[in-house]
Amino acid sequence: MKGKNSAGFIAFIIAIIVIPFIINNDYYIGVLVFTAFNCLACIGLCLLMGYAGQISIGHGAFVAIGAYTSAILTSKLAWSPWLAMLCGIAIVVVIAFCIGIPALRLKGHYLAMATLGFASIIHIVAVAAVDLTGGPSGIVSIPRLGLFGHVLSSDTQYFYFSWGVVAFGIYIAFNLINSRVGRGLQAIHGSEDAASSLGINITSYKVKVFILSAVYASVSGSLYAYYVNYIDPGPFDVMLSILLVTMVAVGGLHHIWGAVIGAIVLSLLPEFLSFISGYLQVIGIKYQPDYDTLVYGGILLIIMLFLPEGIFKGIDGAIGNVKSFFLKVAGRPSRRV
Repeated sequence: MKGKNSAGFIAFIIAIIVIPFIINNDYYIGVLVFTAFNCLACIGLCLLMGYAGQISIGHGAFVAIGAYTSAILTSKLAWSPWLAMLCGIAIVVVIAFCIGIPALRLKGHYLAMATLGFASIIHIVAVAAVDLTGGPSGIVSIPRLGLFGHVLSSDTQYFYFSWGVVAFGIYIAFNLINSRVGRGLQAIHGSEDAASSLGINITSYKVKVFILSAVYASVSGSLYAYYVNYIDPGPFDVMLSILLVTMVAVGGLHHIWGAVIGAIVLSLLPEFLSFISGYLQVIGIKYQPDYDTLVYGGILLIIMLFLPEGIFKGIDGAIGNVKSFFLKVAGRPSRRV
């Protein structure tokens, strides 16, 4: 990690440290904890879609597998939460490997439909396998995660831990992108035929990045289960997979910071709409809850129309334009990379 990414990473760490001192409301801290879970899953999905060019609409299934594995092993078999999380990662690696080899031979919409079908199957199993998953009633009494013998009992403690995991995930992602493997993935995204002619093992690279993205999702699911202490199939339906893809696309497919920004914006957007609706009711304007979907869809449509490369690229371009303007005013030539 170097240059702007390094500076951005330092600013990100500082923001994580400072935010709990600014926000003293446990509810909003909890919302930010859920945002961290989405960020972690989106980072892995960005590696797969933005850098390797493979479309997946089934990553919610890996989040569910991680969550249910951790929940079952800790609540029913009394395993250590950390050991259960590692077991969830191992299961996801095996499943992603078995699915990735045949599925990643497909391209475009066919790959998207295959992964969507996988997500549907996992959700059906979560609902139907009552003896194992608890069915619609879910699993209760999931223990909180502990760190160095200390249980993360408060929302603020879990905030620091979950966003610390996100920061670690960002660090790993940037180091991967700047490595030989990352350059190979970007070559595959550009042209598989050209990458193959350069000696890149396309199948191996695509399966490996698919597995890595699934691991990110599994860890996200495990952290979710330990934080909520209860899970049911509801949060892990197909819409979760679609939401994750939307977050990555809105933020910017081709940059890790885009995935992070997209996850943050779309995770906080419902809370913002709720706040606006409450304010409108105070001043006498009747705002129906059903309007949330309309406003939400309109905002997404505007973003995709006017910022087709994502919010991150739009912010980066705006900063570059402002910088060029001030350099022009100062009489110095601007340099845009």
